[in-house]
Amino acid sequence: MRPEVGVVLGSGFRAVEQGIEAEAVLPYDRIPGFCQTGVVGHAGRLSLGRLGGVPTLLLAGRAHFYEGYSLERVTFPVRVAAELGVRVLLLTNAAGGINQRYRPGHFMILRDHINLMGLNPLCGCADSRSPFVDLTEAYDPELRRRLRTAARQAGAPIHAGVYLAVAGPSYETPAEIRAFARLGADAVGMSTVPETIVARHCGLRVAGLSAITNLAAGRSPTPISHEEVLVAGRATGELAGRIIAGFVRRCVPSDR
Repeated sequence: MRPEVGVVLGSGFRAVEQGIEAEAVLPYDRIPGFCQTGVVGHAGRLSLGRLGGVPTLLLAGRAHFYEGYSLERVTFPVRVAAELGVRVLLLTNAAGGINQRYRPGHFMILRDHINLMGLNPLCGCADSRSPFVDLTEAYDPELRRRLRTAARQAGAPIHAGVYLAVAGPSYETPAEIRAFARLGADAVGMSTVPETIVARHCGLRVAGLSAITNLAAGRSPTPISHEEVLVAGRATGELAGRIIAGFVRRCVPSDR
């Protein structure tokens, strides 16, 4: 089996793993070059099988820059996916809502991003391909349309917006969130952007989907916690599964 689609499951998307008809499952610690995941909600498993009838590579969980790994190691699974034949990559994450219209339980399709992590994963890249990658359309417009259609058919509250990535691991201050809003960000998180950059470097078409699991700092009267993120992710897990399965099915006919 050669996977046609790759999916990276972030916090809030773990339930999607139950929908794959797996032919092989490997924990990350058995795969050379993969980092072990240390964050609750990231299983740390690679599954190869069929999702919605489509040959799919499913990466349940990711390592993060804030865990002490280099961006080269964090993004290594994306390069493996490309070598295995994946041409379409869906990146998912949990994010804090900056846009005043967003609420926990909503989803956001990434139409663009802002990288405030302070680093780029292509710095020092030894790959023979040029590191000067065009990111004008980092998130493929046609894939965005398919993702929106899948979300609407699943009955999910869906938006399209700009994801801003920070290094973490601490949550942002209210002043930072106000600044991010002025920059044009709709949601904030601590992942995804490095993987997008490397995926585009490998020639993959990329789609991104955020689960809005909490309101960003200063947008809510209650403190932010990782437990809040996990609870919101569990509540929307089944819906997320329907969105992703619907998207994967829509990727194959015109991409084969």
